Amino acid sequence: MEPPEDAGGRSFVEVLSEKYSPENFPLRRGPGMGVVVVPTAAPQGSAMKDRLNMPTILVLNSCGIRRAGDQTEIAAFCAHVIELDLSHNQLQDWREISKIVSNIPNLEFLNLSSNPLSGRSLEPRCAGGFSRVRRLVLNNTRVSWDTVMLLTSEIPELEELFLCLNEYGAVGASGVACPTLRLLHITHNGLQDWAEVRKLGPMFPGLDTLVMSNNNLSSIQDGEDVLRRLFPNLRSISLTNSGLSRWEDIEKLNWFPKLEEVRLQGIPLLQSYTNAERRSLMIAHLPVISLLNSSVVSDCEREDAERFFIRYYVDHPEEEQPNRYHSLVTKYGKLEPLAEIDLRPRNRALVEVRCEDKVEEVKVFLLPGSSVVAMMSITVEIRRSVGLGPEMQNVSLCQLSIRLDQTVAELKKQLTTVVQLSTSSMRIYYIDKGSAFGPEEMKYNTRAVHSYSIQDGDEILVVPKTK
Repeated sequence: MEPPEDAGGRSFVEVLSEKYSPENFPLRRGPGMGVVVVPTAAPQGSAMKDRLNMPTILVLNSCGIRRAGDQTEIAAFCAHVIELDLSHNQLQDWREISKIVSNIPNLEFLNLSSNPLSGRSLEPRCAGGFSRVRRLVLNNTRVSWDTVMLLTSEIPELEELFLCLNEYGAVGASGVACPTLRLLHITHNGLQDWAEVRKLGPMFPGLDTLVMSNNNLSSIQDGEDVLRRLFPNLRSISLTNSGLSRWEDIEKLNWFPKLEEVRLQGIPLLQSYTNAERRSLMIAHLPVISLLNSSVVSDCEREDAERFFIRYYVDHPEEEQPNRYHSLVTKYGKLEPLAEIDLRPRNRALVEVRCEDKVEEVKVFLLPGSSVVAMMSITVEIRRSVGLGPEMQNVSLCQLSIRLDQTVAELKKQLTTVVQLSTSSMRIYYIDKGSAFGPEEMKYNTRAVHSYSIQDGDEILVVPKTK
């Protein structure tokens, strides 16, 4: 919906009347869907309809709203509203925003994201209108830090605050704490120095969740005593896409006394590791956590990670072994590296290729319970089935690496490069050198070569077809 090109812009009252009229927003049933509001007395010339189907959650984003409109009408129609989304509008005057908010007595959630509030100051007398809000979203507003501090001091029960994309490179200290705040989102800003993060502790002593993703924070500079007091109630912290590059900084997170969850991805420290190594090393470095990157850390996974940690560092010089290594060696002992076992299926074999047209001699293998005479007759039958004469002469012998995932037809094509026969004029036989049985003709062109269980050192016999 495009705003009209008038100097004053559209008002909150005008947009409300248009969107939630019975024609545009039919009455809906169900929890939170809203009520029919019939004002007892509307001002003369009011833009409001005689009745509106008003939900308890108003979504008026991207409506071109610049001003409040008549406050009497706001109070008449919005007394039951608990959530209000005014993001992506043209609100740039805190006085107009205050007129809207102060006339919605039950408002708990307010979203002002992407309104042009940069450089706009909030007067203390207007800030009192926000006193009932519990969740406040100011993303991408470029609102000043002084304004943020004024709002937090005037909202006695503020629980959640969103300050993303506001280009904060520093935060100012505040003499007034906001002890009720539990969740602070301050992602995609320019916070690089831990000294700025340190200021947040006294401001928000009850903080449960701190989301600082996409700030180029380079290190955590405080020691154990300071960190234990800084965020005494912090349960979850996100430092994804920060600039942390030392394991010492990761270990310092253990000093937050109630920490359970950490989100740490995309940091320089982890770039050289595989995904499996990253998770195992992180878990081993953080014994206090039960959630890593939104995934539960089970007791079994923790033990595996800690054992991996010992083996990972066991061959490192002592000066490169972290403190955590020595505590885990005390727990599990000094573990030797695991044997590397490759369980991947073999896909190639090195075989001997023999091309023969006459038989000079045939090896005879004596099977249990059989006679030499019987074995000689078996040998003759093998010679006859192969199509060889009574004498055999070696024509060529070479070693060839063959793919086991190819078909017999593809193998024949490969063999044409080492024997002077076309695929249609050759017969090939597989000879298992570890077996007492004779050659097995590979006669089915579509059969997979691996189904013959060919091993390194086995032989492929190539024989010309007889006319």
